[in-house]
Amino acid sequence: MSFDIALSGIQAINEQLDTVSNNIANAATYGFKASRANFASLMAGTQPNGVEIGSVTQNIGQNGSTVTTGRALDAAIDGRGFFVSVNGQGTTQYSRVGIFSTDAKGVLVDSNGNKVQGYGVSANGALGVMGDVTVPTGQIPAVATANIAYVGNLSADWTVPTTKFDSTKSESYNMVKQSIIYDSLGSQHTLSQYFVKADDNTVNVFYAMDGAARSPTYATDGTVATELTADHALTFDATGALTGTTTSNVSFGAAGGAAAGSVTIDYKGTTRFAGEASTTTNRSDGYASGSFVGLSMSPDGSLVAKYSNDQSQVVGTVALATFANEGALSPISQTSWTANSASGAALIDPPGVGLSGKLSTGALEGSNVDITSELVGLMTSQRNYQANSKVLTSESQMMQALMQAL
Repeated sequence: MSFDIALSGIQAINEQLDTVSNNIANAATYGFKASRANFASLMAGTQPNGVEIGSVTQNIGQNGSTVTTGRALDAAIDGRGFFVSVNGQGTTQYSRVGIFSTDAKGVLVDSNGNKVQGYGVSANGALGVMGDVTVPTGQIPAVATANIAYVGNLSADWTVPTTKFDSTKSESYNMVKQSIIYDSLGSQHTLSQYFVKADDNTVNVFYAMDGAARSPTYATDGTVATELTADHALTFDATGALTGTTTSNVSFGAAGGAAAGSVTIDYKGTTRFAGEASTTTNRSDGYASGSFVGLSMSPDGSLVAKYSNDQSQVVGTVALATFANEGALSPISQTSWTANSASGAALIDPPGVGLSGKLSTGALEGSNVDITSELVGLMTSQRNYQANSKVLTSESQMMQALMQAL
């Protein structure tokens, strides 16, 4: 009986060493979770019969250290949850390793080539359909400019020009500012705004597109026969605040195959104070078409595609899975797990929603292996092995002495 008991101890220690050695081997593996072999006694009826490994516990609940990588598509989960992916055999698996990229078809994949699962493009505030995430890698169309926001100070120290407005004569206006706009094909145009003081409370604005000269009609003697009418008048009260209509519409015709368009200029916030004239805001919407140049991930899990025209758009959101009993997940290769009846079904949410943790982007989660504890456990296992071996040696010597006495 003592032979069997000592032998069970050696066998259990060998199994424990498998767990310890696997932990040590994966100490530098991203997203790895350490395991612990738990001893359990064996009984034969009422008689002790040795020991066995009763269970192996996964330390999934403890996060590993966060390693900064700076890569735009690396992400570590700060809290609970697993990234969800589908392998080539159609099996859904779960991992803490957030190393992502896009394949030749623009599908988001993990470092093992498995298709990452997430939500499609949001519509009306609701997340898209759950499934493979495809990143549009072509061009995005141009968007014509529809609005310009202009804010500035039109100096109260300006004097009324003595010359009728003529865009070719700088003495006929007090200031000119240009705004960049785009037509329906994404071609860039310059909209010039000429500011001309009319009286103490009014500044007239004349518009010109792409530097086209705007001049009055001159008589043969050089005098102005027909002067230009202002496109918009900005009126101010005695405190220098803008009153009346703050917006103006500018239309431009079709050119080069592009459609005709209209731009609304909003002067809200513009003032008429003494001192220098200044411009604090001159912002227009719209943009030219752009080519896909890269993809990054935000802490909320949204995937942001960036384009050559300095535009960006969210093309999807990665999903995280949580489980009622995550410690019961079945470990598989590729530092991943699969669900089972003991773990419960996966609860899928975006990062930071429900039980799911948030993401630390540009970083990866290291393993949670404590090398010091593993080495101490290794030495303990070695001593236990030696002790059980000593029992076998003593039992052998006793049997040998018995045989010699017969």
